[in-house]
Amino acid sequence: MAWKFSDNRSIYMQLVEQIQNRIAIGYYAPGRRLPSVRELAAEAEVNPNTMQKALAELERMKLLYSQRTAGRFVTEDEGRIQDMKHETARKAAEDFLKQMENLGLSEAEIIRLIREVKEVKEEKANE
Repeated sequence: MAWKFSDNRSIYMQLVEQIQNRIAIGYYAPGRRLPSVRELAAEAEVNPNTMQKALAELERMKLLYSQRTAGRFVTEDEGRIQDMKHETARKAAEDFLKQMENLGLSEAEIIRLIREVKEVKEEKANE
């Protein structure tokens, strides 16, 4: 899974979000040991200190935990992972609605747009 970064936000926060996403989709399964800080930093092509900061933040969020001699692991708390998924989805929905409202779209127009995009996506998937 490739790491992708944009210039408009800090790399540290993008690392946190991308690791959260990898946990949410099961790429890093509950209870799974993560690669070392150096391995992850090399894979993402970032400074190990930046990766360490991101992992420490994920520990603070209770998505990761450390075992002194064994490394870092994804939480086994499925409820915590579900909460994180919900929080992430809610924020994405709020950001989307704000963008649509800034464009002057009504609720009905937003709903119609979502349905149109969904239909096109389903048609492409069935091709």
